[in-house]
Amino acid sequence: MDPHVPDDPADLTRFIETRYHETHRAQLATLIPLAEKVQTVHYGDKNVPLGLVDVLERLRGEMEVHMKKEELILFPAIRRGGMSGIGQPIAAMRADHDDHGRDSAEILRLTGDLALPEGACRSWAALYDGLGTFLDDLQAHIRLENEVLFPQFEEGVPAHG
Repeated sequence: MDPHVPDDPADLTRFIETRYHETHRAQLATLIPLAEKVQTVHYGDKNVPLGLVDVLERLRGEMEVHMKKEELILFPAIRRGGMSGIGQPIAAMRADHDDHGRDSAEILRLTGDLALPEGACRSWAALYDGLGTFLDDLQAHIRLENEVLFPQFEEGVPAHG
């Protein structure tokens, strides 16, 4: 485990919000216009990841709703030590994580596993580099919630309550 990741669940929720939620919002705000630029400038090139913009826009919308639910409902409940029925919102968050995983797989499929074509421009290279960082961050974020945070509160019995 990263030594910068807090052990306390309340502190962990704050860490997730600043390290991952804010980061994902900034990443997608940069990646979507970059994907639009690559798709427009290189339209007709067989290597252009057609559909990438749509996947990123859908993912941004889904993630925004997901992160708001965490920030406004689930994380405040965790900071109070849990709540009755907390397993239900956690199960919903896990289901969203599965959807994000499918979107991540689709991004990799559309981009040929982020393999740049011969002679790719700087924008295309920046897009794939940024996508790689985003996907790594998203995977780490999901793993932290699914494997570290959520198990402490499932079954309705908080470990730190």
